[in-house]
Amino acid sequence: MSYVAVYPVATPDTPNKVLTHLDDIAACLAEHGVRFARWQPAPVEKGASDAEMIAAYQPQIDALGYGSVEVLSVTGEHPQKAELRAQYIDERRYSEDEVRFFIAGQGLFCVHVGEYVYAIRCEKNDLLVIPAGMPHWFDMGENPHFVTLRLFNTAKGAVPEFTGDGIAAGFPGLDD
Repeated sequence: MSYVAVYPVATPDTPNKVLTHLDDIAACLAEHGVRFARWQPAPVEKGASDAEMIAAYQPQIDALGYGSVEVLSVTGEHPQKAELRAQYIDERRYSEDEVRFFIAGQGLFCVHVGEYVYAIRCEKNDLLVIPAGMPHWFDMGENPHFVTLRLFNTAKGAVPEFTGDGIAAGFPGLDD
């Protein structure tokens, strides 16, 4: 189930709000410029190629207006799953929007806004757009399973700028 849990930075073990309804999640995040939506599923066969997955969602992709898209797929059998998890778990920001659409599986994005962290559990059919410059991190869990579309403004994609803040280590992850 998709949700947003709002944690005060001072008490990372206890959220002060947890929302599970799509409209509530979207409204809460929209207050900070974050977009959360749910797309209608497209007919994507198991084992579809990256090109087939992108083609299945091309009208929605085009409507967002980003210039480049790639598929990111990670499963628990991935030989470098621990390294991949470590790559995304540190707080960062990008000079362009971070845009993800979940074709399958789940992941946890945490957005740091002032004195709060918004933990956003995304799953199949969820679209998340984190605005450029907003500090955040992503946890795929110890046994990841997800297929996402990542959208970018440019073909080279977004380059992270790490904040150097160790805040992510103090908050619950996807498996917690």
